[in-house]
Amino acid sequence: MVTPTTEPNQFSKLRDNAEARLKEGSAPPTKGWPTGMSALTLLYKLSSDPTSATDALKLLHELQVHQVELDLQYEQMETTQRELAEELARYKGLYEFAPAGYFCVGHQGDIIEGNLAGATLFGIGQDELYGRRIDSFLAPDSRPVFLDMLQRLRDGGSRDGCEVQTGGDGNVSRHIHVVASVIPGGKSFLMVFGECDRSQTA
Repeated sequence: MVTPTTEPNQFSKLRDNAEARLKEGSAPPTKGWPTGMSALTLLYKLSSDPTSATDALKLLHELQVHQVELDLQYEQMETTQRELAEELARYKGLYEFAPAGYFCVGHQGDIIEGNLAGATLFGIGQDELYGRRIDSFLAPDSRPVFLDMLQRLRDGGSRDGCEVQTGGDGNVSRHIHVVASVIPGGKSFLMVFGECDRSQTA
């Protein structure tokens, strides 16, 4: 839970960091944030009058600190975006190249997304998965079993499973263990299709 002091502390740390970087001469490369014309006009006016020259120096320092604060924030944003992109690529790789078939399936059994192993399991290209009914790849005798599992999930189940056999749409017959769970939000299901050990299904 965010406390009332969290935000002021963050700004305070940012300013302290900016002050220290200015003092050390290690401020990040400027991104060219523009200084408003009104601030420049005021700075010029103050610096032209000996009685307010000190105020001009203070204002100049504040502008410099603000510049560094902006650059530090931009630097942090770039770092965060890079880390998020790397994390997304890592999870995408784990999904795409998993040894089991992963599918995101709609409430009526339509395939929303599937990985490479899933497409290979059904003997089609990955780009051919979208929109197909996943039970169309099952043997006729297995479809009621699979559809019953789907109905249990629609009726409020959070996780379920069954064993089926592929063979629909002319694909190779394989014994498959299916594990399914409801994706947060309840609008679709995540399914994992793994080939059973033939010695155990014989």
